[in-house]
Amino acid sequence: MDKRNLAFGRVNFILLAFGMIVVILGFILMSGPGSTEEQFNSDIFSNMRIKVAPVVCFLGFASMVYAIIYRTKDNPVDESNKEANPKNIISQNKK
Repeated sequence: MDKRNLAFGRVNFILLAFGMIVVILGFILMSGPGSTEEQFNSDIFSNMRIKVAPVVCFLGFASMVYAIIYRTKDNPVDESNKEANPKNIISQNKK
């Protein structure tokens, strides 16, 4: 398969995988034993489950958005769209 037909590059997939791992880590931090009707478990309201884990999940989702938006510097702009740019049309008419 031609590399130019792929929507993302290798770096994008690595960043997406990193973000997914961070999100999974956040969900693991949120998990734990629950309370039953007979016994109340105060660990449900710990700082780890209420504050830290959601922040870790949010950072993971934010890094995944960044991975989708990220464009490497060596990827050129599509040549077919380059001709349709009005600035290029004007510069071509001046030649």
